[in-house]
Amino acid sequence: MEIEGAIALVTGGAQGLGLAIAAHLAALGARVVVADHNAETLSRLPEGLEPARLDVTQPAEVKAAVAEILARHERLDILVNNAGSIYSEAFVNLMNPAGIMHDYERFRRSLTVNLDSVFIVTSAVVEQMVRRRTGGAIVNISSISAGGNEGQTAYAAAKAGVNAMTVTWAKELGRWGIRCNAVAPGFIATVSTQGALTASVLKHIQDSTPLRRLGEASEVAQAVSCVIANDFINGAVLNVNGGLTI
Repeated sequence: MEIEGAIALVTGGAQGLGLAIAAHLAALGARVVVADHNAETLSRLPEGLEPARLDVTQPAEVKAAVAEILARHERLDILVNNAGSIYSEAFVNLMNPAGIMHDYERFRRSLTVNLDSVFIVTSAVVEQMVRRRTGGAIVNISSISAGGNEGQTAYAAAKAGVNAMTVTWAKELGRWGIRCNAVAPGFIATVSTQGALTASVLKHIQDSTPLRRLGEASEVAQAVSCVIANDFINGAVLNVNGGLTI
């Protein structure tokens, strides 16, 4: 797909990794709509990015936002499902005798934010791609945690589900000219990563990575544009982790 001139929607794109992806696609010539629930961060978007306040867990709100984008731009070529939130909680916590097991409501909340949202937004976008016969490219932002990560039962389950949906949709949607891929970052030097992990854990990760460093948000953004631009990449889960999992 030619990125220049394409219309793209990036969810969770007002800061961090999502903003890096949105800015990179815009630099390549795409018209980028940035969807985020945070009005304050949306108000600080760089010039050229179009803000859209949106709760990606609400189907009716998502459908209305997609319809508004189509009314303004007449089509939607690219969807990047980046919205989500890193969540860590031990499955068993002996330090909390009143509730030693992982809380179910927090488990469900993490799945809603990290998995259900991908289904909700993709459903709304793909419906319009199919009805309008325009084709398109879907990129889901997964995670190294999809392979299972200690202390992240809910988050790992959600990202594993994202990978499974990616492959399933690649098989189903190709006949309509819609490709679906995922990019699975390792540990990236973002505020959310640094907030979720201690300094000692981050050092261990860097020491265990063949490249001996964390990734940069720009490197994930480049991977996203790669799977969009190459029309024969479909159903891939592209690891961007410096070789940590090899």
